Amino acid sequence: MNIIVDKNRCPQNHPCPAVKVCPVNAIDQNVYNAPTIDQEKCIKCRKCVMFCPMGAIQAK
Repeated sequence: MNIIVDKNRCPQNHPCPAVKVCPVNAIDQNVYNAPTIDQEKCIKCRKCVMFCPMGAIQAK
């Protein structure tokens, strides 16, 4: 399982609120672009998946 960002669901017009809930800082965002997930750091806790209000962060 990987955590991915569906850019079609991400509005990309504000700071991503899910960045703050990642316990291992595996989510990075450049300005307002869609966030990226560092799969090496990610512990697959799914906190970001449950937190994303747009459903853009998904477990696949």
